[in-house]
Amino acid sequence: MRSWWRAAARTTFLLGLLLGALPALAQEFFTGEPISDIRVEGNQRIEADTVRSYMQLAPGDPYEPQRIDRALKNLFGTGLFADVTFERDGATLVVKVKENPIINELAFEGNSHIDDDQLTAEVQLRPRVVYTQTRVQADTKRILELYRRSGRYAATVEPKVIPLDQNRVNLVFEIHEGDLTTVERIDFVGNKQFSDSTLKDVLFTKETAFYRFLSSDDIYDPDRLAADQEALKDFYTAEGYADFVVVSAVAELSPDLKSFFITFTVDEGPRYQIGQINIQSTLKDLDPESLRQYIDLGEGDWYDSSSINKSIDDMTTAIGTLGYAFVKIDAQLERTTKDEQFILNITFVVQEGPRVFVSRINITGNVRTLDRVIRREFRLSEGDAFNSAKLNRTRQRIQNLGFFSKVDVTAKPTDSPDKVDINVNVEEQSTGELTFGLGYSTSAGPLGQINIRERNLLGRGQDLRLDLSISGRDSQIQLSFTEPYFLGKDLSSGFDLFHMQGNRKESDYDLTRSGFGTRIGYDVTEYIRQTWHQRFARRDIHDVDSGTSLAIQQQEGVTYESVLGQNLTYDRRDSRFDPHEGYFMQYSSEVAGLGGDVRYVSNQIGGGYYYPVTDDITASVEGQTGYIFGLGQDVRINDAFELGGSSFRGFRVGGLGPRDLLTNDYLGGNLFYVGSVQVAFPLGLPEEYGIRGRVFTDFGSIGQTDSDTATSVDKMSLRLSIGTGITWRSPFGPFAVDIAYPLLKENFDREELFQFSVGTRF
Repeated sequence: MRSWWRAAARTTFLLGLLLGALPALAQEFFTGEPISDIRVEGNQRIEADTVRSYMQLAPGDPYEPQRIDRALKNLFGTGLFADVTFERDGATLVVKVKENPIINELAFEGNSHIDDDQLTAEVQLRPRVVYTQTRVQADTKRILELYRRSGRYAATVEPKVIPLDQNRVNLVFEIHEGDLTTVERIDFVGNKQFSDSTLKDVLFTKETAFYRFLSSDDIYDPDRLAADQEALKDFYTAEGYADFVVVSAVAELSPDLKSFFITFTVDEGPRYQIGQINIQSTLKDLDPESLRQYIDLGEGDWYDSSSINKSIDDMTTAIGTLGYAFVKIDAQLERTTKDEQFILNITFVVQEGPRVFVSRINITGNVRTLDRVIRREFRLSEGDAFNSAKLNRTRQRIQNLGFFSKVDVTAKPTDSPDKVDINVNVEEQSTGELTFGLGYSTSAGPLGQINIRERNLLGRGQDLRLDLSISGRDSQIQLSFTEPYFLGKDLSSGFDLFHMQGNRKESDYDLTRSGFGTRIGYDVTEYIRQTWHQRFARRDIHDVDSGTSLAIQQQEGVTYESVLGQNLTYDRRDSRFDPHEGYFMQYSSEVAGLGGDVRYVSNQIGGGYYYPVTDDITASVEGQTGYIFGLGQDVRINDAFELGGSSFRGFRVGGLGPRDLLTNDYLGGNLFYVGSVQVAFPLGLPEEYGIRGRVFTDFGSIGQTDSDTATSVDKMSLRLSIGTGITWRSPFGPFAVDIAYPLLKENFDREELFQFSVGTRF
């Protein structure tokens, strides 16, 4: 027992001595003498002093592991060295470096769909930049990502390094672009109420097909896939499925990297009907029931999220006109059931919103277009009270410029709770056009045209255009220029120079017309526009045959026309070119006689209403009437109105109205009215075909000519035609066919059962 205690005591004593000596031993082993000198070896381009400065280590510093580790990391962090090692030669620290080479030339091989300029802009490496494997790998990923964004997931990139003297290299990215990665199949899981084919029509992404060679909709795009999920949600919630969710959207790439298989998993949920609709308001002196007229749905209707959003927008706009600048409207939904039917009770809660003002307006993305061209389309200014309706109108006006392929307008909160910044990001598109046209029309015969146009001249928003056209009926040359903001004000101004030669087959004479005109226009209100124009022209009626109507023979020769006119338009259509909803009204008038030898007054009024029966079917009603009368003289034939052709289907151009029965020459009319009722609808073909059908009826009349003769007839009787047609936005240009049959007509009218036109642009 005593010997055990003696052994333990001896061991404890020795261990204490060892622990006491360890710090001194460690200091001697790791530190030793201070560093007396730092010698750099292996450097070629980089000065030794530069290497030492990067190390942050100097003679006199102790040789400590932490200092050595930091110096090593600093040298590698510069990216200048492929390898660095430290050695000790007595008290001297020897730093051996191997420098990374310098890139002499950078090249791309095998690329055809993406040019060198785009690839150069994407990569970070450049000639005379230090080559590192890490940078090459990063640039390889950037190039692959660029190809994936363009739809080529099978692309491969292999960097090749060609060593040169003086520690230089040439770097070549060898690219195999591969084919476009298309969407082979789209599947849906969980859909019970709507078929796969119906849901596929909703998506922006389409399955690949031979006829989509001019479209990119069948090329996989992850951004488009995100938009597809929103499109599905909008579709279902517009059909009453308020609880609909997209559980997942999975895109699987095929093993050969040539195609994607997309699967949407959805949860439809129940379909809801609208129950009670209530309106609550906390705004003083505002009667909530006065807003009910702006609610776009009623009790018993299927729930429709788009109708609710439209109702909120309409109510917000209506309240804003009453002087309430800060309004917030929420639609609170209460789910219940009644007789096994799911019901949604809706309460619109109107309350004063937070007082928010516009702090700054930031515009980005415009390289060529001047800031002021975009800024003048704003309906909000810095310092104004923020208004979402005005923000949406601003976005629409910028898009209507036609200068940008993409327009994003967003409101972003600032550090101040009562201020927001409005950020506008645009993506410019080409605004220069060189257009050649070929085609044929039953009313005009063969068609040919050349158009040279710049819609955004020098980035100022100015429009310069030269048109040359020729057909079996007319030939014309016209030069036009428009300044949309004359003298820096919301005032458009422009001029036109023109020369036209045409054959009036319906009246058997030729007309030559040359002259110039000026225009000026301005917005009276947000949706009302006033345009004034002046025109001076020399007209020559010639080549009148002796067998032509006496009324036309009497008007042969040269006349000079000086006209002042105006056009007033109120337009609430969703699109000026392809309207589906809304209406417009238009009044125009002209007075001739302020100079020249032709004197008359002409007035026309018209309008149209467009109603979306469904998302794909549009019904429209259009009408127009006009009256012209001479001032101390008869109205000449080439100033009178004419109907037929596209203005009244079922009849030729100048095919109905006053006529000389002896010569069959058209005499024109001083009074006309014409209307049309039409329904346009899809034909069940894929939407990307761009083929739509229509049925229509045209009705109207024309008469009261001043050019009467003993053998002329002038009956202001009603004419009526019915017909059907199709429109195709073909790869070769717009193609339209109409077949119309007159039900009410006079025996001297000239019918035209079949009308078509086709044209192409290059």
